[in-house]
Amino acid sequence: MKVDAFGSGLELHRAGERARDLARIGYDGLWLAEAGRTAYLTCAATALAAPELDVGTAVATAFPRSPMVTAQIAWELAEATRGRFILGLGTQIKAHIERRFSTAYDHPGARLREYVLALRAIFRAFSGQERLNFKGDFYSFSLLGMWTPGPIPYPDVPVYLAAVRPWMLRACGEVADGVHVHPFHSRRYLDEVIIPNVAKGAARAGRDPKAVKLVCPVFTIVGDSEAERAEWRQRARFQIAFYGSTPAYAGVFELHGWHGVSQRLTELQRAGDVSAMADTISDEMLAMFAVTGTWDELPRLIVDKYRGVADRIILYFATEAWEKGAPEHERWQHMITRINALAAS
Repeated sequence: MKVDAFGSGLELHRAGERARDLARIGYDGLWLAEAGRTAYLTCAATALAAPELDVGTAVATAFPRSPMVTAQIAWELAEATRGRFILGLGTQIKAHIERRFSTAYDHPGARLREYVLALRAIFRAFSGQERLNFKGDFYSFSLLGMWTPGPIPYPDVPVYLAAVRPWMLRACGEVADGVHVHPFHSRRYLDEVIIPNVAKGAARAGRDPKAVKLVCPVFTIVGDSEAERAEWRQRARFQIAFYGSTPAYAGVFELHGWHGVSQRLTELQRAGDVSAMADTISDEMLAMFAVTGTWDELPRLIVDKYRGVADRIILYFATEAWEKGAPEHERWQHMITRINALAAS
């Protein structure tokens, strides 16, 4: 089980500083979100500053970019990281794709599945393994010629897909190298929804389900006092409320019998009442969707929750902790060391 950090895009010189610090603290990798800034440029800055880190996008939005554009970027990042780059892709939600990016969102599951198949064909063409001739329902590529970036020593770029609902999880099982599990999840959701549906998709494609790796972001509420834990508890409440307000993710609440919570969060979000959104997340929900403990307890709690399931975990609040400075770095460094020791035992 590898231990990774999570962060968003930063000014590129500062992104390099963060990368060096995270590598020194002991993280295996850094996953970068695509929000106001693109994930890819920060990946490049991270790779150049800390070549020992694995680097992934968590996640890059697929549909606004042609698979050819994404393939070119991924190819260069695979080369720059010496094979340590993981291409994480997601659909985003319909409103963002259509209204923010002005891009088609029809049949998102089938479209993303074909997107991955197109990427594979383009990668093979870049490597010189075959002539580019991909024809699908959504994408077609047949021209490359002198515009190929050419072979690299690391042509097998892993492609992970973000998935929450069963139909997308089955698509992951069919075509992806891994699933970037949504931060808003529980162990029960992993066991009863994610793993079985990935296995169904893998079986449909004649694949071994174990070939599809799971990377799981973790909300951590840590501290040796209630006052210390309070800050992280509130951060977790806000994040769970934010993610839980997405109607497509209502099933995560409903699996645990919390019907109507997602609808309530959506209404509060539309009203701009962020505080009430956080207050909607009960202590029982926090216990389900986050991991809470003292600095000594947390490593064991994390390993117990994800052992045998996650190939990698992502400490979701790693960048916030990094911004607190050196004393906080030392505590997280010790925690990572203990997680590694427990996971290996």
